[in-house]
Amino acid sequence: MSQVFPRISRRRALQGATAGVVALGLLLWWLLPLGEKPPSGTIVFSTGSSRGVYQEYGERLRTELGRDMPGLKVKLLTSAGSQQNVQRVATGKADFTIAAADAVAAYELRHGSGAGRLRGVARLYDDYVHLIVPRGSDIQSVADLRHKRVATGLPDSGVRLIADRVLRSAGIDPRKDITPVADGIDIGPARLQEGKIDAFFWSGGLPTKGLTGLAKEAAFRFVPIDDALITRLHSEGEGARYYRATNIPESAYPHVQLGAQVPTIAVSNLLMTRADMDPRLTEWVTRTVINSRDGIGAHVHSAQLVDLRTAIYTDPLPLQEGARRYYRSMKP
Repeated sequence: MSQVFPRISRRRALQGATAGVVALGLLLWWLLPLGEKPPSGTIVFSTGSSRGVYQEYGERLRTELGRDMPGLKVKLLTSAGSQQNVQRVATGKADFTIAAADAVAAYELRHGSGAGRLRGVARLYDDYVHLIVPRGSDIQSVADLRHKRVATGLPDSGVRLIADRVLRSAGIDPRKDITPVADGIDIGPARLQEGKIDAFFWSGGLPTKGLTGLAKEAAFRFVPIDDALITRLHSEGEGARYYRATNIPESAYPHVQLGAQVPTIAVSNLLMTRADMDPRLTEWVTRTVINSRDGIGAHVHSAQLVDLRTAIYTDPLPLQEGARRYYRSMKP
């Protein structure tokens, strides 16, 4: 049985083709706004330690930036962490970086060189404070760290900033009441296994790759940081207001946590740059960060939390002009 199809006039066909071209144009406008040629040149991105989340995120973001801006070369610099990252961008040694909000605030409060030039690009994800001890350790609280060998992070790291504050809040002088060790996530887990330290602090996204292997062996456990200590921590002043009480969810390190949450502290991470960075370049970088969430998040779990609705909240930093342009363009 033959089928009868309606005849399509030439005019309707042309209208359909035109609509298709318009739709394609709108799609291209979203991907390549206003038909602009992508920015090119070279930028320096300061990351973090070799086994930390900053480093992995930076490597993945560089790949995504390369797809969107083929003419842009991104040089990655490893670093001690947040405090060094802030200083590098403020003084022009790096162009973009990730840093925890408390480290940014601390740099501003001490009037670090170039602090007034710092600008926010996006709020990314939260760092969680990990206080790690061997599974058989007698350490049950922060107060039990007294007279112990404790790795408090590299000197210019965000870990060191938080660890010192947490220890002081527990009545422990981080220089006199413990044996401080400057180990980071790159060597801290191995030194804990070898018995060379009794505990170590880490602050990073969940889960941190530098801990996942050791976690599968269930060779360590977490020491809780309770609400009472966090209340005392907040009394340290303006720089401590960026910490909030939370829990490491049971899914972060399941072999270690065995279905239990761990009370701790969280602080937000910011992607940041300077006021004098090219706004057009910053706008493109911001777009890539938001659009690459799922791609990066497939490898860096923390990146799944990047969200357009919260990215604009970069306190204590005002938004860089290019980032502001991007967020305005995304308003309905």
